Amino acid sequence: MRNYPLNSPQAAARIVALALIADGHVNKRELDALDRIAAHEQLGMARDDLHAVVQTLCEDLMVAAQLCWDSAWRLEAAALAELMAEIDDPVLWCKVMQVCEAVIDADGHVSEGELAVIRAAAEHAKDQGQPRETLPEPQRA
Repeated sequence: MRNYPLNSPQAAARIVALALIADGHVNKRELDALDRIAAHEQLGMARDDLHAVVQTLCEDLMVAAQLCWDSAWRLEAAALAELMAEIDDPVLWCKVMQVCEAVIDADGHVSEGELAVIRAAAEHAKDQGQPRETLPEPQRA
């Protein structure tokens, strides 16, 4: 997995990308949600750069030993925690969580993969002494 500088737009975008692909696919509603809230601007990057981070994450996950594919992907908790640790700025963290919320809520369903991202984000926030912020409550469809 590639490393990004601490609190960089790319590190923030990768967490959003995790939420985006957590259910095993990306749908139009999720992409529309990113555009509607101008996620790329909130993260301090161009729209194409955000999409490049999503593509890079997918490439990294396809070769990662800690990845298991079935109906959706599962990334080990330690790997998720490592990616979350690339953000320790509270203001940036809040922006990332708001964008993740929009992506996860976009299709009206919280998948197992999305739950894993929510749990990792909540654990990271707790470790950083931050509130869980705005991630949605897990609900089964």
